[in-house]
Amino acid sequence: MRAVIQNSVGGPDVLVIADQPDSTPEAGEVLVRVKAAGINPVDGAVRAGYYPLLGEPPFILGWDISGTVEALGAGVTGFKIGDEVFGMPRFPKQAAAYAELAAVPADQIALKPKGADHLKAGALPLAGLTAWQGLVRHGGLKSRQRILVHAGAGGVGHLAVQIAKARGAYVVATVSPGKLDFVRELGADEVIDYTRGDFTDQVRDIDLVLDPMGGDHAQRSLKVLRRGGVLVSLLDVSDNTRAQAGARDIRVERMSVVPDREGLVELARLIDANKLAVHVAKSFPLDQAGAAHAFLATKPIGKVVLSL
Repeated sequence: MRAVIQNSVGGPDVLVIADQPDSTPEAGEVLVRVKAAGINPVDGAVRAGYYPLLGEPPFILGWDISGTVEALGAGVTGFKIGDEVFGMPRFPKQAAAYAELAAVPADQIALKPKGADHLKAGALPLAGLTAWQGLVRHGGLKSRQRILVHAGAGGVGHLAVQIAKARGAYVVATVSPGKLDFVRELGADEVIDYTRGDFTDQVRDIDLVLDPMGGDHAQRSLKVLRRGGVLVSLLDVSDNTRAQAGARDIRVERMSVVPDREGLVELARLIDANKLAVHVAKSFPLDQAGAAHAFLATKPIGKVVLSL
């Protein structure tokens, strides 16, 4: 099979196409012929050596997959050869999604939503599960709550806005210039251009903040949260921020996304109910994975995908 490998950490140019032995499914696994593999910021961080989840190279990046079932390992039920499936297997261990074939745990994938092609389904799992788990599992999102989503046009953000709206929330989103109309069209009730003043001066009485930004965003977000609110951060939160939150009875959740078949099923249900849409900014062929990583670094709207 063809796969994208890297033999050293570094810039996008370390990603090279190479022939590798075909993956084969073990007991409890499904062999998927990959049709699309989503690219996420964590991929770039691992590639560059900033976030050494996979140890030292060589390794094959990628966790998001959409494709068709090619073979079943021993003991697998619930799938048949030819089924269209998607998922985020093995995270944070190696899933090797940047390849023509991937052997993945059967309990970490789900049937692809009928309302999304492979490109969109391949773009969905990691960002979608991050948004779902952050809002619902960690944040306890309820109808009629006021939600603030930072980076509302990003991979996680644009899905979080829609998920929150689908669950009956009032959604405020911060975005960069040029992305305001896109997020309004997603259904956000208020959209704030963060370059035109501090968001803390423009919003109040928030029940739940989803923050993928890190840095001082978490501490500043405390100012807009109600007493008893929840801050869900995708990055580390300082002890000082946690102390300030505790003084105001604000719960702080530092989350990392995990494989979640139930969450995948829920995301597929939302797509098939026309309540969730995945925006793919651009797709690249497998042998242009480096160019895809470079494009993702420009922070486009939505997701970037490798198409097989």
